[in-house]
Amino acid sequence: MTEQNNWWRGAVIYQIYPRSFLDMNGDGIGDLPGIERRLDYLSSLGIDAIWISPFFKSPMKDFGYDVSDYRAVDPIFGHIDDFDRLLRHAHDLNIKIIIDEVWSHTSDQHLWFHESRMNKTNAKADWYVWADAKADGTPPNNWLSYFGGPAWTWDARREQYYLHHYLANQPALNLWNPEVEKEIFDIAKFWLDKGVDGFRLDAIHTYRHDPELRDNPVRDQNALPPMDMPLSNPMSRQKRIYSMCTPHVIPFTEKMRAYVNQWDNRCLLGEAAGDDSEALAASYVQGTDRLHLAYSFGLLGSHLSRHDITSTIKRVEEKLGDGWLCWATSNHDVVRAVTRIGAPAHLQKEAALLIMALGLSLRGSYCMYQGEELGLPQAKLAFEDLRDPYDIALYPEHAGRDGGRTPMPWHPEKPHGGFTFAHEPWIKFWEPHKDLSVWTQDNDPDSVLAHYRNFIGFRKQIPALRVGSIKLLDSNEPFVAWIREADDYKVLCIFNMSPEPSSYTLPSDGSYSILNNISRGISLDNSGLKVDFDAYGYGFFGFIHDE
Repeated sequence: MTEQNNWWRGAVIYQIYPRSFLDMNGDGIGDLPGIERRLDYLSSLGIDAIWISPFFKSPMKDFGYDVSDYRAVDPIFGHIDDFDRLLRHAHDLNIKIIIDEVWSHTSDQHLWFHESRMNKTNAKADWYVWADAKADGTPPNNWLSYFGGPAWTWDARREQYYLHHYLANQPALNLWNPEVEKEIFDIAKFWLDKGVDGFRLDAIHTYRHDPELRDNPVRDQNALPPMDMPLSNPMSRQKRIYSMCTPHVIPFTEKMRAYVNQWDNRCLLGEAAGDDSEALAASYVQGTDRLHLAYSFGLLGSHLSRHDITSTIKRVEEKLGDGWLCWATSNHDVVRAVTRIGAPAHLQKEAALLIMALGLSLRGSYCMYQGEELGLPQAKLAFEDLRDPYDIALYPEHAGRDGGRTPMPWHPEKPHGGFTFAHEPWIKFWEPHKDLSVWTQDNDPDSVLAHYRNFIGFRKQIPALRVGSIKLLDSNEPFVAWIREADDYKVLCIFNMSPEPSSYTLPSDGSYSILNNISRGISLDNSGLKVDFDAYGYGFFGFIHDE
């Protein structure tokens, strides 16, 4: 079989964090039946695919990103039959399903790790990354964990250290081992045969470490800060060229692409972090024999300022070549975009719509995070309400993941926003989100939700916005602007990144027609060239002809 189409190119993907989407059995935790219950709602958005964060069997030390059985659904999310039913229903609605595969590490409760740690000679002794201590008993090198402290933990039975890029409960798989690679491919086959449309590959930049275990050098503190972590994390002081982000990952992407190509119309989406996540993401999607898509932290880790936007696009376009990126402005690991952009409270709706229009008009596919279509700001949680080990470890300088993982608000008059009928949800529901609930916005033609539906639908009719080229324009504060073009049709896209009104003069080398269906907060004067923008206004202009 070969790939028959490129449905993923220009696709709009909706990320679901299942714990917080909808709880159907009353245990306070979202589940697979809850996702199926809301498929009609998701279909109404006009999305092309759903990415579901891990729902596999897990001790939940890192809320599913510590897998103990890759082929089993964790009981808190339902049963494998629930997934099969969800998949069939989604396909009936022409929605693709992408599942989140965590192949860089497992849970320490996985049977593979139990066997691996028994001794140095068992059948799975080399399935994880083990290393001897230095002569003084300290870890083999200076590598650090995302969660703070060394990336090595001592195991008394084996009398060796094992590598973990995250929690000590998440030992790193040895993807240099052909047996491990084969097992990963067999897991992929299990889900592909079921009919899933693709995989989101978690932390692909950590797949293969430096086999010589060399120390990471010190990062230049005058360089751009890393986008995938706060400066309060000591890992930010290292240039991670040996522990992760190595060129050895690329051959693995090529093997995975060749393997997945045996099934029709499947997609591989990789998460690329690191000091230069744009360059890394670009390297994973070059040509037609690596990943289909990758996403970086250039916008996820930024404040979405004018400088952030333009510098990220420049870095991407310099390195992307014929590759294809998947943009995102929010996900389950960062503060929600409406809060990061720093909009005044009375302009949060306008800021949410600006982020929507900007993200959906970049060159690439776009991944929106649950609740982004409602304009949800970051929930403010007290320390005692935190659940995430990363937030807890780095509190108070970093408290960004749990506040973006609170339950979806479905109805303003129901307990916990209609997320669950249990006494309490797994994480506290943030009451201010009720005012932005789906029920509240569903029939409001000027709601954030209505604008998302309209923009996504209109975007499908304009190839220039969906799959066209991009040319970043020089523009003065507070604007960013670019031209998208496909099939000799150009669209000029202009965004006021400021909470203050401002004016923009259109280029004089052409005539323009305002695309009113997707523009907001703008007015054109009699000259036809000067455009007045409201706070966070944005305008889309079709070229009628060049002068």
